[in-house]
Amino acid sequence: MTERAPLSRKLSAIAESATLKVDAKAKALQAAGRPVISYAAGEPDFATPQFIVDAAAEALKDAKNFRYTPAVGLPDLRQAIAEKTRSDSGIEVAASQVIVTNGGKQAVYQAFQAVVNPGDEVLLPAPYWTTYPEAIQLADGIPVEVFAGADQDYKVTVEQLEAARTERTTTLVFVSPSNPTGSVYTEEETRAIGEWALANGIWVITDEIYQHLVYDGATAVSIVQSVPELAGQTILVNGVAKTYAMTGWRVGWMVGPADAMKLAANLQSHLTSNVNNIAQRAAIAALTGPQDQAEQMRQAFDRRRRVIVEELAKIPGVTVPTPLGAFYAYPDVQGLLGREWRGKRIETSLELADLILDEIEVAVVPGEAFGPSGYLRMSYALGDDALLEGVRRMQGLFS
Repeated sequence: MTERAPLSRKLSAIAESATLKVDAKAKALQAAGRPVISYAAGEPDFATPQFIVDAAAEALKDAKNFRYTPAVGLPDLRQAIAEKTRSDSGIEVAASQVIVTNGGKQAVYQAFQAVVNPGDEVLLPAPYWTTYPEAIQLADGIPVEVFAGADQDYKVTVEQLEAARTERTTTLVFVSPSNPTGSVYTEEETRAIGEWALANGIWVITDEIYQHLVYDGATAVSIVQSVPELAGQTILVNGVAKTYAMTGWRVGWMVGPADAMKLAANLQSHLTSNVNNIAQRAAIAALTGPQDQAEQMRQAFDRRRRVIVEELAKIPGVTVPTPLGAFYAYPDVQGLLGREWRGKRIETSLELADLILDEIEVAVVPGEAFGPSGYLRMSYALGDDALLEGVRRMQGLFS
């Protein structure tokens, strides 16, 4: 008998999302009755605001929402996103430049598909969200990591980007506030990087999904606001998931030049067609309705941010820059490596994360998921009591 043809080599090379893997393991242990505290999931622990839920319930009464709608999104939602982009990112865009996607993750995937050709190099500041390198490779691009450590507040410089640029460089990933580090680029830093990209004809894919979650007076300045001329070679990715506690509703979007959006729209027409209409109606309510509950969630994250940074800093060998955005702390734990803990020699942050889960039932994501070893990502989007208890368990383990 002839052997079966092989599976896709491209997909065989793609790794499972490390953050989702750790979160699933933590939830399985919790379901089995274990007192696991998880810092793994990048999602708010709050309920979606009721007025948004009510809008979805109202949409269920209209039969037109049960039919196919335009693949690129409901006209009313695209217009609301265009207006949000003007007010929050500082550029005028037409609704026709907006594509509504199944979460921000699909927008990221389609952005790389639209601008990356086989063999193109994509500059990827590290630490990075675990999906970026996989999405780049799915577009047949080559991710080129540019690392900035805790001593740089995890922010790359123009000099580093220029040193990594080659004749094959076509695209830059720019994320502020950052997942996984919570770092926020200043307006001056953002403008310098934008001007460099413009001068070199480089596409910018900027993920702005955490732009409203900033603290200590920081502002998440959009790169196209700092350098308006860059709008012709920039794709903005965003969504309602983080600001409005709507991760499961799966509504994101991408905004960019008309020619790039045409390519992405063609892809989406074959890939998924329209996003769930009920979720789109809910997203309209989120963007156009009262913002007070979103602000209350931001204030809660701010309070938790200060607690986790203060408590992590009490662990000898741990350095944690104060994050100014998102809802993640990214401690440098290199001072805990190369040592023995509870009879186990620990050399990597992957081994450290396993030790923390096995010994004190706390789930964290190791730095290997986001770039070099030696770091942990800890989401503080969980209840106040659990947040404090988990870090105190870590203090006991490494005392």
